[in-house]
Amino acid sequence: MFQKVSETIPDQLSPRVEAALAWFNDSPDAAGENFKVTGILDADAAVTGSDELKLILCGGDRCEQRSFRVTGSSPNFSVESSDDIAPKGDKSQAELAPPPGVRLTWLDSVMAQHAFVVLLFYRGFW
Repeated sequence: MFQKVSETIPDQLSPRVEAALAWFNDSPDAAGENFKVTGILDADAAVTGSDELKLILCGGDRCEQRSFRVTGSSPNFSVESSDDIAPKGDKSQAELAPPPGVRLTWLDSVMAQHAFVVLLFYRGFW
């Protein structure tokens, strides 16, 4: 099953996405970088009542897909990483190329700093 990646965050998910982003930026996983949300996977599932958000986060020189469980109501959301909670054997289908635009600003900034950039795509995983 392919996951649909969208660069646009639905308005009704914005408060939950902002809470997940703030939580991640305060976590040790951010390693002091200030990440931004550049995409969301399966936004329709989150809009229809799922507590799970699958976000594409970019900061510094890296982009990562992270999953969060966001419960409660604004402004008192409870956020936790659901990356460690995923059932064993649940593997996502690899995409043949990165979703359009997810790394566009990252690539522009890196190319401005270096004479050349090597991009490596391994078996469709980005």
